[in-house]
Amino acid sequence: MSRRTFLAAVSAAASAPTLGAAHPPVLAVDGGKPVRSTPLTTNYEGANFIGIEEKKELDEAVATRSLFRFYGFVPPKKARTFEEEFQQFMDVKYALGVTSGTSALHVAVNALGVGPGDEVILPAETWHSDYNVIIMTGALPVFCEIDESFALDPDDLARKITSHTKVVIPSHLSGTVADMNRIMAVAREHNLKVLEDSAEAIGAIYKGRRTGSIGDIGIYSFQTAKMMTSGEGGCVITNDPALYERAIRFHDLGGVRPIFRTVLGITDYPRGGSGTEGDRGGETTLGLNYRMNEETGAVLCAQVRKMETALANHRRMHRYVTEKIEHLPGFHLRPSNDAEGDIGLSLNLLLPTRELRDRFIKAMTAENVPMDVGILGTRNLPTMGYIEDKVVPHPNWPSFNSPRGKAMQYGAACCPRSIDLKNRYASLYLGPKWTNADLDDVVAAVTKVHDALLT
Repeated sequence: MSRRTFLAAVSAAASAPTLGAAHPPVLAVDGGKPVRSTPLTTNYEGANFIGIEEKKELDEAVATRSLFRFYGFVPPKKARTFEEEFQQFMDVKYALGVTSGTSALHVAVNALGVGPGDEVILPAETWHSDYNVIIMTGALPVFCEIDESFALDPDDLARKITSHTKVVIPSHLSGTVADMNRIMAVAREHNLKVLEDSAEAIGAIYKGRRTGSIGDIGIYSFQTAKMMTSGEGGCVITNDPALYERAIRFHDLGGVRPIFRTVLGITDYPRGGSGTEGDRGGETTLGLNYRMNEETGAVLCAQVRKMETALANHRRMHRYVTEKIEHLPGFHLRPSNDAEGDIGLSLNLLLPTRELRDRFIKAMTAENVPMDVGILGTRNLPTMGYIEDKVVPHPNWPSFNSPRGKAMQYGAACCPRSIDLKNRYASLYLGPKWTNADLDDVVAAVTKVHDALLT
């Protein structure tokens, strides 16, 4: 063979399509080699950032031996310091630390005056606590469909309002934001109060404002899976001094202690009981005990100071992945109501059918990049057995004993679009300490499964 013939043959071979290009790699689920040798694992968000700062704050609290937030051997400071720093972070006037996200919701709905005969609208896809606290006031939950952003659909909200509607609870799920401009417009048109459930979106921003600060009152959870965590804990925020005072009273046996009277500028309450320990400022209403303790406040002091770093990290990771897969046809990334403000906690892919979604999840899991159904951290509440059966604490509970309550029907029929969307979403939490190599594996797995199933 002449040199010229040899070079021509090499050039032809180099320009010919390879077997791999004509035949994509075999999926691991079909016996091929997985993208990763070991599964990617998602980790707890804020807990990943717990370190010496939290220990220092805890040690300081323990050293005082004054772990009840209102009095002790020395004046306690941690819970109040957290509230002050959190309200500054959220850019609101008032923040009240409580024991959990659920207790924050319970405090908030009571601050808004919800009770028997009222209707409260909530998204069909959210967490149990939103529904449960409505029941615990004796009011009637009314479910609203979600849209593709997996947040409350403003159009369906308008359809669900009646003369009995008092409050709407939009949820900001898995680090993203609801369409608050439209929700607020509908609410204001009908003279409704808005309680933002931002338990899963601490630090998210909508049109320049933190979620939770846009409505009349907002809540957060600091449970171990959240962006900020103290293991358990919660917070209520508002700019309304009347709502703040009612929240204070409900979370602490009906009274207002001196520290809060100072914040509110109240000077005319008589002392209650004997000495500082009984001084709750004159009990004028019923209240429970949802008080935050000093240990919880101490951990949260350290956590809130790390929020900007944690948020920037998640947003960077989310952009890193989505910019590399958003061009792929056949599925849609979860749409955003404020892409810059979303935290970017999870990668959410909307597939054309449930069957294809299930195959996609199975294939991704075999590649050792496990995905899950729906949007993580949520439930389709109307289809839950205890809700469909309208279970209440006592047979005489008022929620479902009125004619409207008896007529209310839950189950799949009241939220078909929400069920359809959940059945077509595949989701993956992005671990806060993942490396760029881990993120490259996510991209490689999504691309590989996409090419096999959707092209």
